Amino acid sequence: MDPLTILAGLKTGLAAGKTVAGLSKQIGEFFDGVDDLRAAHERKKNSLFSGSDENAMETFVNLQRAKDAEEELRQIVIATRGFSAWGELQAIRVQARKDRKAKIEAERKRKAKLIERII
Repeated sequence: MDPLTILAGLKTGLAAGKTVAGLSKQIGEFFDGVDDLRAAHERKKNSLFSGSDENAMETFVNLQRAKDAEEELRQIVIATRGFSAWGELQAIRVQARKDRKAKIEAERKRKAKLIERII
């Protein structure tokens, strides 16, 4: 999902009185969306087939918007929970990213093993 859309929902939730902790699922989705945009930008940037400057520019602009949205979320978290909460949130995000990569790698190895057994 688009991080900007999720950020708008987070702002609405906070304005309605929800806590940052109560919006943890949406915050996780926000970070997943930002990470997906970063990955898409890297794939486009490093692709042999992406000769179109328009596509590269589109992913770049999307990435910049996501960075701006992330900064806005940082300001919201710091304003409502303090600077230490942002640090904790970043640590959780790093661990979630590591867990996701490990899961993807384990699935890749499982598939490779399965193919090896078949061949």
